[in-house]
Amino acid sequence: MRARLGISTYAYTWRMSELVERPLTLDELVVDAQRLGLGVLQVCDHPPLEVAPPDELAHLRAHADAHGIALEVGTRGIGADHLLRMLDVAVALGSPVVRSMLTAGDDRPSVDEAVERLLAVADAYADAGVALGLETYEQVPTATLLDVVERVGRPETVGICLDPANPVAGLEHPRDVVERCAAATVNVHVKDFAFTRAPGWVGFTYSGARMGEGALDYAHLLETVRPVERGLSQIVEHWVTWPGTIDEAVAIEAEWTEHAARVLLAAHPAD
Repeated sequence: MRARLGISTYAYTWRMSELVERPLTLDELVVDAQRLGLGVLQVCDHPPLEVAPPDELAHLRAHADAHGIALEVGTRGIGADHLLRMLDVAVALGSPVVRSMLTAGDDRPSVDEAVERLLAVADAYADAGVALGLETYEQVPTATLLDVVERVGRPETVGICLDPANPVAGLEHPRDVVERCAAATVNVHVKDFAFTRAPGWVGFTYSGARMGEGALDYAHLLETVRPVERGLSQIVEHWVTWPGTIDEAVAIEAEWTEHAARVLLAAHPAD
């Protein structure tokens, strides 16, 4: 089976921000994914997409199809109405997955509330053939996230979006997170990360790293999760710390993204 490799809008956080004169558009990101030799674009936490009318969604899908790019969508929160709206967006774009987070702003459901909300939408997601992936991140312990998924009891429909970098900020070891979440994973975020000494050796900074130069054990992730055999997408993201100017930030993102694409493609040579 061929690897499903792609980029997220989070690969270009700065290039899509209001700090640049003309932010990247989704149409341009589709072209960029094709240029990089990848096959997937995951549009995450992009408010205009969540309210886009049918004709705009149809245009984006046609544009992606014309460039050989599969689309995926991501959002935050697990309100039932919101998740059903995102399911409509996913179906319109042909996305096999909706990535979300257990919390959104002040909405922080208990485990019981989360299970109730997810069960309310699980049948609709299953009927549409779309998986809901809840991302691992520091605000919700991985054990809690897995408890929610296991209590929902719909492993083909409600699972984990595995991002080993995020829970480190909650004092979890990334290898442990990978191993605990492997069986429940429906989507993978590939983002390298590192601790560096602050100036004067006073404390540390936890931030992103160029792929292969940080603490992400990508080989272990592949061996443990087996995303290729299971048909799971692997999506490149970055944490590019503000370097001083927007031009520098954009340049670093561009180089990191091209480098990460080369690393992933080299790890998964085409048959």
